[in-house]
Amino acid sequence: MANLVCGGAMLQCSFGQAPSMLMTLPQNKVMCSMPAANIMDNKPFVNILPFAMCTSMANPVVTAATAAAFGVLTPMPCVPVTPAPWTPGCPTVMIANQPALNDSSVLNCVWGGVIQIKQAGQAQVQTP
Repeated sequence: MANLVCGGAMLQCSFGQAPSMLMTLPQNKVMCSMPAANIMDNKPFVNILPFAMCTSMANPVVTAATAAAFGVLTPMPCVPVTPAPWTPGCPTVMIANQPALNDSSVLNCVWGGVIQIKQAGQAQVQTP
Protein backbone atom coordinates (compact mmCIF):
# COMPACT_ATOMS: atom_id res chain seq x y z
CA MET A 1 0.00 0.00 0.00
CA ALA A 2 1.10 3.54 -0.71
CA ASN A 3 1.14 6.48 1.69
CA LEU A 4 -1.28 9.38 1.30
CA VAL A 5 0.65 12.52 0.32
CA CYS A 6 0.20 15.75 2.26
CA GLY A 7 1.77 19.17 2.40
CA GLY A 8 5.48 19.13 3.09
CA ALA A 9 6.12 16.02 0.99
CA MET A 10 9.62 15.85 -0.49
CA LEU A 11 9.75 15.86 -4.30
CA GLN A 12 12.60 15.23 -6.73
CA CYS A 13 12.76 16.04 -10.46
CA SER A 14 14.93 13.91 -12.74
CA PHE A 15 16.49 17.11 -14.17
CA GLY A 16 16.51 19.14 -10.94
CA GLN A 17 19.64 19.56 -8.86
CA ALA A 18 17.94 19.69 -5.46
CA PRO A 19 14.77 18.29 -3.89
CA SER A 20 11.72 20.48 -3.42
CA MET A 21 8.61 20.45 -1.28
CA LEU A 22 4.95 19.96 -2.17
CA MET A 23 2.76 22.77 -0.94
CA THR A 24 -0.91 22.00 -0.35
CA LEU A 25 -3.58 24.53 0.42
CA PRO A 26 -6.34 23.84 2.95
CA GLN A 27 -8.97 24.09 0.16
CA ASN A 28 -9.14 20.26 -0.05
CA LYS A 29 -10.50 20.25 3.53
CA VAL A 30 -8.89 16.91 4.43
CA MET A 31 -6.09 16.79 6.96
CA CYS A 32 -3.53 14.13 7.79
CA SER A 33 -0.54 15.82 9.45
CA MET A 34 -0.92 18.69 6.93
CA PRO A 35 -3.59 19.32 4.27
CA ALA A 36 -3.92 16.17 2.12
CA ALA A 37 -3.14 16.38 -1.61
CA ASN A 38 -5.07 15.26 -4.66
CA ILE A 39 -3.93 14.78 -8.26
CA MET A 40 -4.78 18.38 -9.15
CA ASP A 41 -2.18 19.77 -6.74
CA ASN A 42 0.15 20.28 -9.71
CA LYS A 43 0.32 24.08 -10.08
CA PRO A 44 3.86 25.47 -10.52
CA PHE A 45 4.91 27.91 -7.79
CA VAL A 46 1.67 27.18 -5.88
CA ASN A 47 2.04 23.44 -5.25
CA ILE A 48 5.29 22.60 -7.08
CA LEU A 49 8.25 24.70 -6.00
CA PRO A 50 11.45 24.94 -8.12
CA PHE A 51 14.13 22.26 -7.89
CA ALA A 52 17.05 24.74 -7.70
CA MET A 53 18.74 24.39 -11.11
CA CYS A 54 17.46 22.64 -14.26
CA THR A 55 19.74 20.53 -16.47
CA SER A 56 17.24 19.60 -19.20
CA MET A 57 18.31 20.50 -22.73
CA ALA A 58 14.60 20.66 -23.61
CA ASN A 59 14.43 23.81 -21.47
CA PRO A 60 15.17 26.73 -23.85
CA VAL A 61 16.97 28.71 -21.14
CA VAL A 62 19.36 25.81 -20.47
CA THR A 63 19.88 25.32 -24.21
CA ALA A 64 20.72 29.00 -24.71
CA ALA A 65 23.12 29.06 -21.76
CA THR A 66 24.80 25.86 -22.97
CA ALA A 67 25.20 27.30 -26.48
CA ALA A 68 26.72 30.47 -25.01
CA ALA A 69 29.19 28.28 -23.10
CA PHE A 70 30.29 26.57 -26.35
CA GLY A 71 28.44 23.32 -25.65
CA VAL A 72 29.30 22.91 -21.96
CA LEU A 73 26.08 22.00 -20.10
CA THR A 74 25.10 25.06 -18.09
CA PRO A 75 22.27 24.53 -15.59
CA MET A 76 19.85 27.41 -15.20
CA PRO A 77 17.22 28.20 -12.53
CA CYS A 78 14.35 25.72 -12.48
CA VAL A 79 10.95 26.94 -13.66
CA PRO A 80 8.64 23.91 -13.49
CA VAL A 81 5.90 23.69 -16.11
CA THR A 82 3.39 20.99 -15.17
CA PRO A 83 0.13 21.31 -17.14
CA ALA A 84 -1.12 17.74 -16.56
CA PRO A 85 -2.23 16.27 -13.22
CA TRP A 86 -0.30 13.70 -11.20
CA THR A 87 -0.72 10.14 -12.47
CA PRO A 88 -2.17 7.71 -11.56
CA GLY A 89 -3.27 8.87 -8.11
CA CYS A 90 -5.63 6.74 -6.07
CA PRO A 91 -9.02 6.61 -7.84
CA THR A 92 -10.73 4.78 -4.95
CA VAL A 93 -10.04 7.59 -2.45
CA MET A 94 -11.46 11.01 -3.31
CA ILE A 95 -10.28 14.31 -1.85
CA ALA A 96 -12.22 17.40 -2.97
CA ASN A 97 -13.87 15.32 -5.75
CA GLN A 98 -10.48 14.33 -7.20
CA PRO A 99 -8.41 11.14 -6.72
CA ALA A 100 -6.08 11.30 -3.72
CA LEU A 101 -2.36 11.67 -4.34
CA ASN A 102 -0.25 8.73 -3.16
CA ASP A 103 3.52 8.41 -3.04
CA SER A 104 3.71 6.16 -6.11
CA SER A 105 2.33 8.89 -8.41
CA VAL A 106 4.49 10.90 -10.81
CA LEU A 107 4.18 14.31 -12.46
CA ASN A 108 5.69 15.21 -15.85
CA CYS A 109 7.29 18.56 -16.61
CA VAL A 110 7.15 19.85 -20.19
CA TRP A 111 10.97 20.16 -20.12
CA GLY A 112 11.17 16.34 -19.92
CA GLY A 113 11.59 15.94 -16.18
CA VAL A 114 9.75 13.33 -14.17
CA ILE A 115 8.82 14.51 -10.68
CA GLN A 116 8.61 11.77 -8.07
CA ILE A 117 7.53 11.79 -4.44
CA LYS A 118 10.48 10.79 -2.27
CA GLN A 119 8.76 11.22 1.10
CA ALA A 120 4.97 11.54 1.51
CA GLY A 121 4.98 14.09 4.33
CA GLN A 122 3.43 11.58 6.74
CA ALA A 123 3.56 7.84 7.37
CA GLN A 124 0.32 7.01 9.23
CA VAL A 125 -2.36 7.13 6.51
CA GLN A 126 -2.13 4.65 3.63
CA THR A 127 -4.14 4.34 0.41
CA PRO A 128 -4.79 1.27 -1.74
